[in-house]
Amino acid sequence: MTHTVTTRGKLKILALSGEIDMHASPAARQVILDLVKTNSPVAIDLSAVKYMDSSGVATLVEGLQNAKKLGQGFVLLAPTGSVLGVIKLARLDKVFRIAASAGECDDLAE
Repeated sequence: MTHTVTTRGKLKILALSGEIDMHASPAARQVILDLVKTNSPVAIDLSAVKYMDSSGVATLVEGLQNAKKLGQGFVLLAPTGSVLGVIKLARLDKVFRIAASAGECDDLAE
């Protein structure tokens, strides 16, 4: 797993790539929780994630829970088909805000 962080206004965009499995999810978790602590809304760009298992999904849920506690926005951005399938299988597509593009997150960037 690799990651990069960019900024779009107030919005911090974390782009993850590769596989988010039980080996990579602790590192992803740390990056996500560190970003949430910055007091900025966070978008997790999943457009380059090829595989995500339940540990990756749990990492996203923890990020969302922490963001909600702080009253911050938390968005999943452009998940790949396989990642979106896992999210839907867990019925979390109704829990997460999912955007197709960064432009759909502009309300958080202001």
